[in-house]
Amino acid sequence: MEKQDKTALVTGITGQDGGYLAELLLDKNYKVYGMHRRGSTDGHSGRINHLKGKLELVCGELTDIGSLSKIIKQIKPDEVYNLAAQSHVGISFSQKHYTNEVNWLGVERLIDCIKEEAPNAKLYQASTSELFGEVLESPQSEKTPFNPVSPYATAKLKAHNAIKRERENGMFCCSGILFNHESPRRGLEFVTRKFTDGIARIKLGIPQRETGKNYLEMGNLEARRDWGHSRDYVEAMWKMLQQDSPSDYVIATGETHSVREFIEAAADVAGIKINWQGQGVEEKGYDQSGNKIIAINPKFFRPNEVNFLIGDATKAKRELGWEPKVRFKELVEEMVQADLEKLKGK
Repeated sequence: MEKQDKTALVTGITGQDGGYLAELLLDKNYKVYGMHRRGSTDGHSGRINHLKGKLELVCGELTDIGSLSKIIKQIKPDEVYNLAAQSHVGISFSQKHYTNEVNWLGVERLIDCIKEEAPNAKLYQASTSELFGEVLESPQSEKTPFNPVSPYATAKLKAHNAIKRERENGMFCCSGILFNHESPRRGLEFVTRKFTDGIARIKLGIPQRETGKNYLEMGNLEARRDWGHSRDYVEAMWKMLQQDSPSDYVIATGETHSVREFIEAAADVAGIKINWQGQGVEEKGYDQSGNKIIAINPKFFRPNEVNFLIGDATKAKRELGWEPKVRFKELVEEMVQADLEKLKGK
């Protein structure tokens, strides 16, 4: 058997990024350990089922320093990729304390365990474009001031600052300020999968998953995001830890698209042309036959909405040699086609 070159610990292994990152590391001949919360593989194991026998799962939580310490002591990783988080921005408004406990204090615990049990390990921390919040300049780069507007982003900023502090004290640790990245593996609780799953259901005449209605309910159509593919973005994570010295990097496509554009692109893939009528919360979308397929529901508006994000990944291109391979329309097409296939198979 070929000797494996490095050992990596990936927290949050059952998320979309965890699966893609594990694939990449295995291809590069790493010994990969994936940390998951007890029960977290239920409903999510499809992202890593195909990797059974190739990686090793270990049970632990960012809220439990005992489990973190035990895992790191046992496996002595060369690289740690912290992808675990309470990752839903909307939920963070109703679960502020838990979000803080995981997204900030969990990172502090992880840092302490690495310093104690594997001091030579390199650490990647998943930061987020949500740090920019109500943006103060566009596009957003590593030099753009942060201005978070959600409990999720506030906790992530504290973790981001912890990484900076430890780096200045000599630890090899990086934060990837990743803009929105999606894939067919994105959870159905996230808005982009809600769009692609919803359009696929409309195309196939299947009622909507949560409401049972024959039309899709949406929130703010005008919010704009920089959307890339998770598979591209995990490559940037790995590249960060291969550098001679650590730093933070914005990872983004440099393109921005509105929610309205995303849903229109998804509909195009399914052969549906949306005709918009009305204004504001009364706006509705109809298909070619005049059937209502989109309606606005105010409950999907965030308390504090981030309206415009677009990233400048010049530093990543220059220092990491990283550029996105998958563009917006390709991403949407891949997601819609995958959802159509899943629903046809039911």
